Amino acid sequence: MPVFDHVHISVYQKAKVGNYYCGDSYYYTETADGFVCVVADGLGSGEVAKESSQAVIDTIKEHPYASGDVLVKLLNQALIGKRGVVLGILELDYLREVYSYTSIGNIGLMTIDQATLKKRNIPIPGYLGVYPRKMKQVSNTLESGMLFAVFSDGVHAKELSHVLFQSDDVHDITDQFHDTMIEKRDDDTTLLVLRYLPNQGQ
Repeated sequence: MPVFDHVHISVYQKAKVGNYYCGDSYYYTETADGFVCVVADGLGSGEVAKESSQAVIDTIKEHPYASGDVLVKLLNQALIGKRGVVLGILELDYLREVYSYTSIGNIGLMTIDQATLKKRNIPIPGYLGVYPRKMKQVSNTLESGMLFAVFSDGVHAKELSHVLFQSDDVHDITDQFHDTMIEKRDDDTTLLVLRYLPNQGQ
């Protein structure tokens, strides 16, 4: 895993049982001002789902400053002739000390602050790829030490409730998730866990 100035991150991913290709794709990067983490889940499974989710990731990489209706239009164009996707985009703004989560469909977000208060984003139904759709966006204060989990529908929330309180180390958390999960899943599984540590690069 690459080393970032303000974030520790760890990823667990596994394809649906019987599939070689995982239909989920993910991407993350840090800039001087913030951090972006994206999870896209192609509808269905296997290679055709992977093609769709990767097209979304590639489009976001190519247009890093697009947002709102402009981003939806670009993503729908990229998905012409492909399956649809559900999508979650977590952005940490270091300068304003806020985080925002933009999503459509059932890509989950769970946050835990220093007081171990847990919050889970309630997803909105729908997917990208056919009609112009509004994506849901929520924003909140970004605090040092906050833990974030972004996950596809192969992850069961009750599993996260168990593992996310067990360790301060994000790699330990994904290892514990691997150890406690049921190995044979009916869905592709992707879990990104990141902790915001603004003073670690100083």
